[in-house]
Amino acid sequence: MTLVFSLAIASLFAAGAYLMLKRDLIRLIAGMIMIGNAANLFIMASALRRGTAAILPHDGDDMADPLTQAMVLTAIVISFATAALALVVVYRVYTSHLSVDLGELSLAEEEQSELDEPRSEDIVETEIEEEVEAMIDEALAEVPT
Repeated sequence: MTLVFSLAIASLFAAGAYLMLKRDLIRLIAGMIMIGNAANLFIMASALRRGTAAILPHDGDDMADPLTQAMVLTAIVISFATAALALVVVYRVYTSHLSVDLGELSLAEEEQSELDEPRSEDIVETEIEEEVEAMIDEALAEVPT
């Protein structure tokens, strides 16, 4: 039975790693969720014992360990919150860029950074405007009031 769990966990982890290598943000998040689930299954499988629930008031010999169950429950809540936050971020990226492909997003970022950089013509125009303003101020200073 542990071989079946091991193969299931390994295949889930491999599928998650494969999805995280894709350029699509949705697939990346799906891969992140799958790897988180594989980690939770690994923790549960490591504490796998045949026994009764820990709540029953019997001897402690054949009871399942409630600590691992509590840890996995906490991990499930954290991974759900992380996935929800990541999906909201992807939604915002999609509404602003109309794409969730990482290649297209990096090209858009490069184009935006090129647009934000001042061009040499802009710098020359600014210098000329400053010189003209300085000359006007000097001429106005020489005019008697």
